[in-house]
Amino acid sequence: MVTLTNGGAWLVNGAEIIADGPKAQAELAAKTGRTVSKEEAKKQTIAYGILENHNTSGNMEKLKIKFDKLTSHDITFVGIIQTARASGLTKFPIPYVLTNCHNSLCAVGGTINEDDHLFGLTCAKKYGGVYVPPHQAVIHQFAREMLAGGGKMILGSDSHTRYGALGTMAMGEGGPELVKQLLNQTYDIRMPEVVGVYLTGKPEKGVGPQDVALAIIGAVFANGYVKNKVMEFVGPGVANLSADFRIGIDVMTTETTCLSSIWQTDDQIREFYEIHGREAEYKELAPGQTAYYDGLIEVDLSKVKPMIAMPFHPSNTYTIEELNANLTDILADVEKKAAVSLDNAVPYSLKDKVRDGRFYVDQGIIAGCAGGGFENICAAADILKGSYIGNQEFTLSVYPASMPIYMELIKNGCAATILETGAVMKTAFCGPCFGAGDTPANNAFSIRHSTRNFPNREGSKLQNGQIASVALMDARSIAATAANQGRLTAATEFDGPIGKYQYHFDSKIYQNRVFDSHGVADPSVEIHFGPNIKDWPTMCALPENLVLQVVSEIHDPVTTTDELIPSGETSSYRSNPLGLAEFTLSRKDPAYVGLAKEIHKAQEALMDGKDPVTVKPELAEIMDEIHVQFPQAANDNIGFGSTIFAVKPGDGSAREQAASCQKVLGGWANIANEYATKRYRSNLINWGMLPFVIPDGDLPFTNHDYLFFPGIRKAVEEKAAEITGYVVDANGLKPFTVTLGELTDEERQIILKGCLINYNRVEK
Repeated sequence: MVTLTNGGAWLVNGAEIIADGPKAQAELAAKTGRTVSKEEAKKQTIAYGILENHNTSGNMEKLKIKFDKLTSHDITFVGIIQTARASGLTKFPIPYVLTNCHNSLCAVGGTINEDDHLFGLTCAKKYGGVYVPPHQAVIHQFAREMLAGGGKMILGSDSHTRYGALGTMAMGEGGPELVKQLLNQTYDIRMPEVVGVYLTGKPEKGVGPQDVALAIIGAVFANGYVKNKVMEFVGPGVANLSADFRIGIDVMTTETTCLSSIWQTDDQIREFYEIHGREAEYKELAPGQTAYYDGLIEVDLSKVKPMIAMPFHPSNTYTIEELNANLTDILADVEKKAAVSLDNAVPYSLKDKVRDGRFYVDQGIIAGCAGGGFENICAAADILKGSYIGNQEFTLSVYPASMPIYMELIKNGCAATILETGAVMKTAFCGPCFGAGDTPANNAFSIRHSTRNFPNREGSKLQNGQIASVALMDARSIAATAANQGRLTAATEFDGPIGKYQYHFDSKIYQNRVFDSHGVADPSVEIHFGPNIKDWPTMCALPENLVLQVVSEIHDPVTTTDELIPSGETSSYRSNPLGLAEFTLSRKDPAYVGLAKEIHKAQEALMDGKDPVTVKPELAEIMDEIHVQFPQAANDNIGFGSTIFAVKPGDGSAREQAASCQKVLGGWANIANEYATKRYRSNLINWGMLPFVIPDGDLPFTNHDYLFFPGIRKAVEEKAAEITGYVVDANGLKPFTVTLGELTDEERQIILKGCLINYNRVEK
């Protein structure tokens, strides 16, 4: 089904694979009549050409990328624009689309969500952007329909910013990276490695894009095969997939931890652009005659079976057939893994879902940028036709990804077919993907064609003793399960027809509702500020020396951004830095906020010209121990704050708040064995936090310990390869070593200034 090569590979004429090795050049010469160096062949990938066209550094090893377009949704654009405004923003320099698909329901916080929407609309007018009102489209569907273009690059403040199937290299990053683009700065990375995804065969009936995506994720996540690399989809199997099918695979590449994705294009993608009235945006993309990939994933589409990703990660994959045949063993394994994810905080079992030897689920959801596509919903309608979901516990909700898709489903009758079964059709909304919609009952089990199934992504609250869980599946198998009133069923068991429906895009829906400034700014517009929209608090520059208290210690194999700052109802407070910070690590370590605030009092006292010992008396003993070895450390050259340790933090969402919430509570650093994603590490840096790395093994410190980093500012300035820190206790100072990894000169300056806001600040 999915095979990974051990090493690189050559692709000849887009069809033949030659594994890298001592005989590779001879085979290449025999097939092409010439020899090609590996360095030259790397330039023959689609990815290289697009990156080269957007690089401004003149050095293809160290890229400085300028994107063609930007996009954000309503739990990120307020903070981004507020940060850019503090740095003198007067106009969006490139097209910037503000969508409203996350805080679309005013479920909590009174006027908070709608205030954010009006903030977005007035900013689109003032700075020359595009504003998509709530319920019109989820961020990524609007981008596919209206923004993508062949050979273009788009940066979005959502991790699932992936439009590679349409020939657009897109990346999801934290808000500060969009701020840089708004300020005419660049996205700085080393040239990423490119991994080929070589597709052959054709999916059997009942197999959908989520099945293919989960099969790939299951094969590459744990081993980091594509971490921070570009996935390039090529091979004869691509032609056997519709545009919608490719899009459905592509959006899930985020869950592999890759940097971005790109696909070869053909007439099916040309037709997609024609349907949407944007024929000029199509560009034929294909690798050169001899392209070299740093790794190769071979996928035989004909062998992919309906898949299920069990709680609590998209990589926890099985075939549905395998799960149904081995329920006892697999459920026991899932429960064992759940105990780690949930810290044994609540009892968790799935055994009660087994009745008469079959597994029954409580809820089905088809939604968002992954599941809400036209073909997915049409296929679900065909499978559901003539059935009903029952009047018991099981429920089914379907969210088309945009209003134009919804309209077409009404016109072709698929919406009626779905509604006749007892299912519910809802408007475009990302809530089911991040815990703000369709929260199931306690102990319930939900199957969803969405992007993630982390703990509490379905909306339950572990800290309140609530637990529900999500498995990821394709819309087709969700429909087959719904037709059997909740009995887990693979869509390949359905023996009826699944039709091919022609899609017609109604452009008037957006023309009549979406505000588009066409790039014309109107400085006279007053921005709407609700009472929850707050400025960022003052943040100081990195001091010469640092005293840090460890205020959380997390030993899970991976820590997600959902655990660092929960999603769901907390999203309404993302326009209020201090208000949102109260939720930091609330699901993982409820003691964190109080501890962070206590040590932050010392820093606040320093900034007010006071002695920090007066607000934190225990620091007197800590400073006494430090002065034995470092007598020069004093209030005029020292800073106080907090740090956390996590084995591998930052998997999942691009949300900058996973870092900024720590920062506003006085966080100066993270200490990790490695960082799960480039996105999270960049967020730390842009918020002026030190991304320390410590070797795997026994930690030299424990939670609540104090750490001292003398000369930390000098170490950052002088690009020290290693940094010595000290654990401070009654027995003196015990040294240990950390590193910072590679930092660009600009990233070092951001850390030295204290955050990106300080780096760019324009004094008023």
